[in-house]
Amino acid sequence: MLFSSSNVDAEMEANNIHAILEASGIPSMVVGASVIPSLEFQVQVPRENLQEAKTVIAEAQEAGPAAAAEAEAAGE
Repeated sequence: MLFSSSNVDAEMEANNIHAILEASGIPSMVVGASVIPSLEFQVQVPRENLQEAKTVIAEAQEAGPAAAAEAEAAGE
């Protein structure tokens, strides 16, 4: 498991992490129930991709929101 949270923004954060991983070619899946927001959301990746996924997420966090906006604009 790469990410786990039961914060109020956990679903949004899990979906963002999932999108970053998928864009990087790393298979992932979001586990959680939107209808029961008190339960945690998780992002899971295959064990063999876990270290690469951690690296990709760390790089995305370092780059920050400006890099995400720049990448999105470049993709349009």
